Amino acid sequence: MGDRGKQTEFSAHSGHRQRLRERFANEGLDGFADHEVLELILFNALPRRNTNPIAHDLLRRFGSLSAVLEASHQDLVVVPGMGETASIFLGLIPALTRRYLNDRNQRLKPALHQPDLAAEVLIPLMAGRTEEVFYVLCLDKRCRLLYPALVSQGTVGETIVHPRRVVEVALRHKASKVMLTHNHPSGSLHPSRHDLALTRALQAALHPIGIEVVDHIIVAGNRITSLARDGWFAEAPKLDQLIPGLNRELFAEPDGSGTAQNIMEEERRYDPGDQ
Repeated sequence: MGDRGKQTEFSAHSGHRQRLRERFANEGLDGFADHEVLELILFNALPRRNTNPIAHDLLRRFGSLSAVLEASHQDLVVVPGMGETASIFLGLIPALTRRYLNDRNQRLKPALHQPDLAAEVLIPLMAGRTEEVFYVLCLDKRCRLLYPALVSQGTVGETIVHPRRVVEVALRHKASKVMLTHNHPSGSLHPSRHDLALTRALQAALHPIGIEVVDHIIVAGNRITSLARDGWFAEAPKLDQLIPGLNRELFAEPDGSGTAQNIMEEERRYDPGDQ
């Protein structure tokens, strides 16, 4: 194709881009097809390419808009036409959404005194996560959200949480109560043996300093299990009553976290605003 043909093609693409942008400005995304949403996003990362066939290819490969946005950088970057910049840009969308919701929740301070109310915060918080993550929601005396702290990020099947870090986070944010929550990327709503033991360990660690664990909620997709509501919760146990064999694992110090400075660095690393 000669230079004139390329200019004509780019001019046609520019007109299409402008029409989509104006449509979004006037109507929002509600009337957009999924491929048009992807086109609109990719305009910013691929300013001189026809993003329509790339958008259709992404949907064919991954199956849905949400699956495209949840895809790993490694899977996106090999799609023809994408490249490094566009792959990073797509990965920014769910991360930015979580950051927006976290910031909004901290500003509005919603009361989380019932599992269904907590679900309205927690389900979006876990959206797009393909690995298991563990949050400590720091609450005031009226169960209003002060700060959602991401304290651990693991694999698809597990995450390791250290009680000392949880105590530090709760004290730093002046929590009167905390709500524990983690996701199950597998989709299971049933708490594991480790989930129950960890809940009891954190109750035991926080009880002596007057901080109540009000619930531990498991999120799987758009559903939740509340350990408090569903009968899995117990009174704060003594440390020697923990399930045998898990004490050392649960109370072991994370590598390199022997000082307050290192604990603060770990918290910054896992700050929900950056995830």
